[in-house]
This record gives sequence, structure tokens and C-alpha cells, in this order.
Amino acid sequence: MLGQSLLHYSITGKLGEGGMGVVYKARDTHLDRFVAIKVLPPGRAGDRERIRRFTFEAKSASALNHPNIVTIYDIATDGDVTFIAMEFVPGKALSDCIPRQGLPLSQTLQYAVQIADGLAKAHQAGIVHRDIKPGNIMVGEDDRVKILDFGLAKLTDPVEISVSDATRTAGAVSEEGMIVGTASYMSPEQAEGRKVDARSDIFSFGVLLYEMLSGKKPFEGDTRMATMSAVLKETPKPLSEATHEIPRELQRVVDRCLRKDPSRRWQTMQDLRVALLDLKEESESGSLASPAKATAPQPKRWPYAAAVLALVAAIGIWQIRQKALEPAGDLVPVPLTSYPGDERDPAFSPDGNQIAFSWGPEGGVTNTFVKLIGPGDPIRLTTNAKV
Repeated sequence: MLGQSLLHYSITGKLGEGGMGVVYKARDTHLDRFVAIKVLPPGRAGDRERIRRFTFEAKSASALNHPNIVTIYDIATDGDVTFIAMEFVPGKALSDCIPRQGLPLSQTLQYAVQIADGLAKAHQAGIVHRDIKPGNIMVGEDDRVKILDFGLAKLTDPVEISVSDATRTAGAVSEEGMIVGTASYMSPEQAEGRKVDARSDIFSFGVLLYEMLSGKKPFEGDTRMATMSAVLKETPKPLSEATHEIPRELQRVVDRCLRKDPSRRWQTMQDLRVALLDLKEESESGSLASPAKATAPQPKRWPYAAAVLALVAAIGIWQIRQKALEPAGDLVPVPLTSYPGDERDPAFSPDGNQIAFSWGPEGGVTNTFVKLIGPGDPIRLTTNAKV
């Protein structure tokens, strides 16, 4: 379509292509400004379901006026081409901004707060995006973030919204039981085709946040089904193991986003946004707590200490054995008793620490005595006669 025109939009270049359409850069000749033009992929122009989703995307996004959501200018048809004219964002997709090792913490928080702000606005209007991923986030040259592609969006009933009845009656373009979205970023309930609400976007946002911080997806498989199985059953590796130093508080925020049970996640994107904003402010002020990985065991110190203790013990045992092997000095006999009179009938106690004996004057009556081995007086046990 390069060089062609759709109504008063002159196509100047191709920006990208996805499952929901091809995006071109065009000049609005009426207002003399660049716009992005999204048209259905070739061969899909006659697909009624695609056209319905396409139209619903335009109506959903046009109901949202927010600096972090791309602005929809028009939806129109020229001949057999149905297209959406939207705000042109100079910059590139977030998917092209995330390096292999992840984004710096400050940059991650800067983008995350903006994305959460835009999603909070959509959720307040009763709109669930259902396809949050880096490819649907544009980062402008001024680091302003814009959420794109509401093609899988769905309106939820419980929320009061200020959009027209026409938008609400557009209905849900994908019903319960249909699995739609990008496998790596789906919530568990989305992967199972169950009913989803704003908490599904919170899970997908957690996947996005994990990837921004680490450069890696928390759920991956060789096939789409294997990836969906990982989403349903596996617990992702802690960020503190997968990437550079991550504050404990941020680790907890991500973990809470990625809980399988929706009732245990953050319940509103607005609350999640406030938590991220607090972390961003603490990070900028330098008061953010120490990284989660700082509490990990330090393996080098304990083996070293154990080796020192073992060496000391070995030296001690060697010294004891050496002393045991040394020859004893000359033995000097020491009398057990040396009392005047008649001493006889000695007997040692079982432990060898005491001796019992009879003692009395020469030719006189004896009594039984006991004493500890070594110096000290004996104790008389009998009173046969006065000694």
C-alpha cells in the first residue's frame, strides 16, 4: 500500500505487522500531521469476526482518553479496506528496548508506572486488555509509554463507565471458552479459556515486569501448548536468581502479580500502580531496601571457617597422642598409710579412689578406717574401742 491513499491519509511507510493487522505510517492531509493507519492483513478483509474485533478495538480505545493509551482518531472504510487512524508515536516497541540482561531498575520502574496508570484507566472504564506484552507497548522518544492494540479487549459488566451505549453494545468479541492472546503472557484463567477480569491483565503485567527486569520470560516452552502448561503449573525462577540485584519489595510485587489464584494477586491495577510509584520514589531517593539476593548464603566463608576448625582439632589430637607416646619419668613409691601401731587388711574401693583398712595399737583392739588416696586424715567407721 506504500504510495497509496486511504481517504485523506497518504501512506508513507510500513511500521509493523501482527495478527490483528498491518500498521502503516501516513500523513493526514487534512490536518497536516503524521498518523498510524492500521488495516486488516491481506486475506482477512472478508472475515466478519476479524472486522468485528477490529471495530471493537477502535471503539474500546477511543473511549479512553489517557496519556499512556494511544489516541484513536478515526475508523473508516475506503473501498473494501477498513482501517483505524490513530496517534503516531515516534519511537519503538518495548520488545525492541529490552536488552538480554534486562532494563536498569530506574528505567523499568519509570515504564512500569506509566503502563500501570494506563491500564488502571482502562479497567476503571470496564475494559480488560487481555494482550499485554512488550510488542503492544510503544516507547516514545521522550520515554513516554503508550499502550496499543485493544483488539482482544473485553468489556466487563460490574464497572460504571462513561462511554456511549454504542461502545457497550459492541459486546464481548471473544466469549468464555475461547483461548485468545499471546501464550507467554496469558494468565492461567485465560490459558484455560475461563472468564477473565482485570486481574488477568495484572498477571500479564507481572510477566511483562519480570521480563523488563531480567530480559527473560518467566514462562516459556518449545510449543504454544508447552508454554501454556508452564503458565498453569510452573513457578518462575525468583528474579534474584535470574538477574541483577532486585530490591526485596519489588520481588514481592512481581510475585504477587504472578500468583495462579486471581484472588491472591493484586486486586486492582490502581493499588499496584501506587506500590510501584512508591518504589520508584524510594529508588530515586536512594532509600530503597537492600537487594533480595544480598541475603543469600555466602558459600566461601563457611567452608574456610570449617577448614580452620578442622585443622585446629587435628593439631590438638596430634599433641595429645604425642604426649601419650612420651616415656613416663621415674616412678616414686608413696605409702598409702603410715600411722603408728598395727595396720592391716587393706581393701580398695571399686573406683580405686579410697582405701579401707584396720588400725589399732600394737597388740590392741583395731577399728576400721577409710581414707581417700593421697594426703588427708582417715575416717573411723567402727568404735570397737578407744584408740
